[in-house]
Amino acid sequence: MLGSMSSLIDVDSAGIEKLGRPACYALLRSVPIGRIVFTEAALPAIQPVNFVLDGDDVIIRTGMGSKLAAATRSAIVAFEADEYDADTLTGWSVVLIGRADAVGDEPERRRLATLGLTPWALGERPHYIRIRPEIVRGRRIPTRPAAL
Repeated sequence: MLGSMSSLIDVDSAGIEKLGRPACYALLRSVPIGRIVFTEAALPAIQPVNFVLDGDDVIIRTGMGSKLAAATRSAIVAFEADEYDADTLTGWSVVLIGRADAVGDEPERRRLATLGLTPWALGERPHYIRIRPEIVRGRRIPTRPAAL
């Protein structure tokens, strides 16, 4: 662990910061796009999605009969979001692992509609998927010290 101001920062052997849960969620709130990792025909599949957080849960929208909706019914999935800066060689990645379920309760769907999650893809996206994370992990590549 390295001291930084008044707090300790946990770093791995490569100098990459290991982020705590609050830092992970703060970073997730700063980006509109992530990737959901699920199983399709017994193989891993990755799909970019726009999302919103509802507390600690990730909410995404999908279309009727989509492969994503079918593949994520009560399935364990991963969700990842990241950001990097090529100029400063810094960046971060947050990975959540948990169960994905379709939101079927109509009052809950109406409430989720107020969260401002507007689909970027064309077509109707009337269905909501909720990912309830069990595991939250994040890593950040910090700014490099100036060369001497």
